[in-house]
Amino acid sequence: MFCRNQTARATVARGSALEMEIRRGKFRKSVFLDTSQDSDIQKKIDHEIRMRDGACKLLAACSQRDQALEAAKSLQTCSTRIMAYMSELQRMKEAQVMQNIPRRSSDAGPMDGRLPCKGKVAISDLRIPLMWKDTEYFKNKGELHRCAVFCLLQLGGEIFDTDMVIVDRTLTDICFDNTIIFSEASPGFQLRVELYSCCSEDDYSAGSTPRKLASKLSSSLGRSAGKKLRAAMEPGPCSPVSNGGAAPLLLPVPSVPGPKYHLLAHTTLSLSHVQDSFRTHDLTISGNEECSYWLPLYGSVCCRLAAQPHCMTQQMMSGCLKVKQCGGDRQSWTKVYAVLKGASLSCYHRQEDVEANVEPAFTIGINKETRIRASEKDPHSKVQNICISNQYGGEEVTHTLTADSREDTHRWMEAFWQHFYDMSQWKQCCDDVMKIELPSPRKPAPLTPKQGSLYHEMAPLATPSCEGLLLQDNAVSAEIRALLSSYYNDR
Repeated sequence: MFCRNQTARATVARGSALEMEIRRGKFRKSVFLDTSQDSDIQKKIDHEIRMRDGACKLLAACSQRDQALEAAKSLQTCSTRIMAYMSELQRMKEAQVMQNIPRRSSDAGPMDGRLPCKGKVAISDLRIPLMWKDTEYFKNKGELHRCAVFCLLQLGGEIFDTDMVIVDRTLTDICFDNTIIFSEASPGFQLRVELYSCCSEDDYSAGSTPRKLASKLSSSLGRSAGKKLRAAMEPGPCSPVSNGGAAPLLLPVPSVPGPKYHLLAHTTLSLSHVQDSFRTHDLTISGNEECSYWLPLYGSVCCRLAAQPHCMTQQMMSGCLKVKQCGGDRQSWTKVYAVLKGASLSCYHRQEDVEANVEPAFTIGINKETRIRASEKDPHSKVQNICISNQYGGEEVTHTLTADSREDTHRWMEAFWQHFYDMSQWKQCCDDVMKIELPSPRKPAPLTPKQGSLYHEMAPLATPSCEGLLLQDNAVSAEIRALLSSYYNDR
């Protein structure tokens, strides 16, 4: 036990040291475990680094307030995702190290090694009430304080952002209409909701004309064609940089001039908060009235938090069985194709009926009150039977099942025990299937750039008439145009 605890402490110590390297920007990809899952997360990190690099360039070049606020929002989101993916990699590494530590048989519990099913968790109808002073809201007195706000929602390695909303004293609630679905949640999930705010009245403009915009970009990347091309190929101030052919390093986010979002409030939601209705939850507020990004929050957040465990929506087991109801003739077995899903075992006449969405011939309840046991060997059968008992109106009803072989019986029993375990972990989410509204698809990017967008402002700069400007070089022009196009499309 002493050796094992010592190994565990050493693992935690190595994890802390690893976290320090992450924060210092010295975390090399070469330390990642060489697995396909690690590779997928590393690809996500690489993508977010490129997006963060683009957001930095856009933020430095923005000439309008709305553009700067959107670019700053993208920068904040990318940085949060990068740190979340890094943490996910570290957790995976620690988990794999701990798996190699030998365990004593006495440490194993009755359900040791059994994992609950995953599920979908959806949050929608986010409402954050505001508490303005009477003189501000009803009498419309005082300075019109306006802030740009958005929410970041994180569950494990999945991070989503809401739309940005401009808030002033004319609003009584901050409303986000987004429906956000986390598709691979476990019953022990921790959903963190963070509200970010930025004062939208500050001056962030980098120039009021396209020529000023191009001049700013030119000064950052170099003027000559050769320097421009090298600057386009070389890493920027917030990109992974080359290290003599070695794996790239992750540098911290640089200080870019422009708007900055600050954490205004946050809360963490878990399985106990899930209910198929609109509910209010406590909100922890950061900052105070002296902060420029401050908003008079009421101290609560309202939302609908729903969950759909896979055991309630997917087939957990299916196959041919023979069923006999208690009290019937010993020979009156009914051959069915059974499907274990949700709170019932659905029995069909044929397998084709399942695919054709035909109503089952009958169903057998499978819930937290159901009792299942393997009966003694029937003298008329070569395999054990499975007895399923339910209470209906104070009367116990038992169905007896039999499979074609002992192996099939074992698989069915294992499926039932796993189903009960999933239900015990997901608790109230298995009483009924909660409804989850699919999020409405985002509007496709317009074929022509919007008037006033940064992409639109850059368009005239690609013409040969702009002598001596950055975008005169075809290679760099294509690179910048691709960057801007990718930014607006990926949002």
